[in-house]
Amino acid sequence: MILFGPSGNSEQFYEAGYKHTYEAMAWIRGMGLGAYEYSFGRGVRIGEQTAAVVREKARENEIAMSVHAPYFINLATDDPEKREKNLQYFLESAKAAKWLGADRVIFHPGSCAKLDRALAFDMTKRNFAWILQQLDEAGQGDLTYCPETMGKINQLGDLQEIIALVNLDERVLPTIDFGHLHTRGRGAINSPEDFEAILKALIGGIGQERTSRMHVHFSKIEFTAMGEKQHRTFAEEGYGPDFAHLAPMLLKYDLQPRIICESKGTMAMDALAMKQMYEKAKEGMKHE
Repeated sequence: MILFGPSGNSEQFYEAGYKHTYEAMAWIRGMGLGAYEYSFGRGVRIGEQTAAVVREKARENEIAMSVHAPYFINLATDDPEKREKNLQYFLESAKAAKWLGADRVIFHPGSCAKLDRALAFDMTKRNFAWILQQLDEAGQGDLTYCPETMGKINQLGDLQEIIALVNLDERVLPTIDFGHLHTRGRGAINSPEDFEAILKALIGGIGQERTSRMHVHFSKIEFTAMGEKQHRTFAEEGYGPDFAHLAPMLLKYDLQPRIICESKGTMAMDALAMKQMYEKAKEGMKHE
C-alpha cells in the first residue's frame, strides 16, 4: 500500500498549538496521511520513554515510522576510528528506531572529498557490507537500511551507486530522493518520461519487487552548479521536480513506495498534496 507522510513537524502543526511529536501522529492521520520520518540528522537525541510514547501513538493511528540516521555518516573511509564512529551512528539509529517502532533506517552514504570517486565508492561498499554484518551480530539485522540518492555532485549517491549498494544485500531498499536526482542533473527531471527512465533503471537494477517497496523522499529543491542548495515548498514557483509527473508512472509500474515529503516547513501539507495528485492520476486511469 502506498503511503504518504512528512519528515518532521510542519509549521502548521505548531501554529495549531501542538508542541510534541507524539501529538503529530493523530494530527497527520486526521489529514489522511500514513507515514512519518523522525530525523536524527544532527545526532540521535531521544530517550526510550519519549520514544515509547511516540511509538504507541503511531501504532494507535496506524502510522508507518522510519528514521533518518545522522548526517555525520561517511562510509568513504579507510580510517579505523571513522569506521567505528560510522558503526556507532548506525547502532544508535537502529536502537532508537526500535524504540520508535520504525522499520526503516535512512542514511547518506558519504562524500568523495578529495578521493577518486571510484576508490571512494569501493570503500563505501566494503564499509556498508561490514556494517550490515555488525548490525546482524548486534541483533539489528531485522531493520531495513535505505541508502539515499544525494543532491550534491561531490556526494556519493547517484542512481547507479545506490543501485549497487542495494544489491549488496537483499534486505536493503533504496531511498530515491527525486529532488536530489533533479539537482544532480541540474534540473534534469521535467516530464513523466524523465521519472519513467529512473523507475525503469531501478526495476532493471534491483527488480520490480524491491522497487515497488522503495523509500522515497520528495520536495522541490533549489540548486546551483554544484547541486542542491535548499529545499523549497510546493507553493513556490520555478522549482522542480513536479510530483504530478511521477504519480502516473507509479501507477503504470504498479509501485507502492513509502513517500516522505521534505518540503521546507510545509511537509505535511505537501505530502497531502502528493496523495491527492496520486489519487487524481488513479481516477484518471480508470476513465481511460
